[in-house]
Amino acid sequence: MIHPPDFSAARVFVVGDVMLDSYWHGPTLRISPEAPVPIVQVHQQESRVGGAGNVAINAASLGASTRLLGLVGEDEAANQLESLLVEHGIECALQRVAGSKTITKLRVISRHQQIIRLDFEDHFPRWDPATLLDVFKRNAQAADAVIFSDYAKGALRDVQPLIVAARALQLPVIVDPKGTDFEPYRGATVLTPNLSEFEAVAGLCASEDELVRRAERLRQQLNLHALLITRSEHGMTLVAEGQAPIHLPTQAREVFDVTGAGDTVAAIVGAGLAAGLTLIDAVALSNIGAGIVVGKLGTASVTADDLRAALHLNTAPHSASGICTEAELVAQRQRARAQGETVVMTNGCFDILHPGHIEYLEQARALGDKLIVAVNDDDSVRRLKGAAQGVPRPVNSLAHRLRMLSALACVDWVVPFSEDTPERLISRVLPDILVKGGDYRPEQIAGGEQVIQAGGQVQVLDFLPGHSTSKLIQKIRQED
Repeated sequence: MIHPPDFSAARVFVVGDVMLDSYWHGPTLRISPEAPVPIVQVHQQESRVGGAGNVAINAASLGASTRLLGLVGEDEAANQLESLLVEHGIECALQRVAGSKTITKLRVISRHQQIIRLDFEDHFPRWDPATLLDVFKRNAQAADAVIFSDYAKGALRDVQPLIVAARALQLPVIVDPKGTDFEPYRGATVLTPNLSEFEAVAGLCASEDELVRRAERLRQQLNLHALLITRSEHGMTLVAEGQAPIHLPTQAREVFDVTGAGDTVAAIVGAGLAAGLTLIDAVALSNIGAGIVVGKLGTASVTADDLRAALHLNTAPHSASGICTEAELVAQRQRARAQGETVVMTNGCFDILHPGHIEYLEQARALGDKLIVAVNDDDSVRRLKGAAQGVPRPVNSLAHRLRMLSALACVDWVVPFSEDTPERLISRVLPDILVKGGDYRPEQIAGGEQVIQAGGQVQVLDFLPGHSTSKLIQKIRQED
């Protein structure tokens, strides 16, 4: 099993095209009378760091000490970029170019759909690439790994001397390439093109075998240690010197936005190598990270906790059955949040499963994407229920109750708790919707206050009349 390393000991130096990603959000209410285009009423504006800056943020989010070198204009966008980077704990070595504009991409989004993108850039025509080399050498002295993030916007138009300088310092060099000529990246440790970028250089690949053959040929031609080809829904392929090719399946459950996924891959591979991971383990971690980040809107980053949660979810021994420990449930909840899923939670003894339970749980599940059922353990049932009509409770042991609930199609995860109420557990999980059956008021429900404070909802559902465990026990005793 892979374990994320202590990234705090890693020093990552990111170099490349830095850009400001701006997002304008609002509803689309009508079509413009001036042209057949939607009118978006902008309600919210936000800005994020993109390009090489997003690579740096991903590395810093993992906990790595991160420095960023790139080109910006002498404008307000550059000030905003630097402020955002400093907020993420990134040491900036941004070079301001007189007369040029900071690269800015403005996206207008309505109902989670991108309506249009506006780009502001000039590729820094008056910038002399040779002046970057001295700045690079001074900063590279304090690095454990270098990541070049090339978006073909001008910062890396003479990248080969920088790669040579990094390799002279015996630093691993990770390159996220651009364009149809990979010759400028000769000598890099790892090149990370996506499939379309790779095929534009190496030719179309009709099969995985052909992909591997073309990748190995290109790897040797460019004197690379490895090629890591990201393949969207087909995962990744690693072709490295002296080892068999490795095909990693995708870890994404749902793709919401692929913006920045390549940045995440480059950052995790670079930070992983800087922290002492083998290339294979660093690539495996990056595959998991990419699966997380595509479930988020826009440029996004992944933390070491995200990786640990995803790793725990993928390897949890009970995850297939739906029966979880509390730690496993928290990991499941984090993954669901990253995927944008609505999580519903309820609780109870569920001693003798009956139609009333089924009806109630199906209603609860219909409120969201996932349903958690928290179940009183045997001792707490004894304290709460005692003996009904002389029958000690629970009738069914905790193991049997968990097994029956987990078999229901409407239930995703089942977790036991030992207290008389699940308030502590609910406060830790913080579902989007907390559900309870009966005639409670929301403020009377254990954990309800904490859920509401976190922005969630509390709902009360009716039980199916005429069904209860106590009535079943009474009926059985009467028949006996």
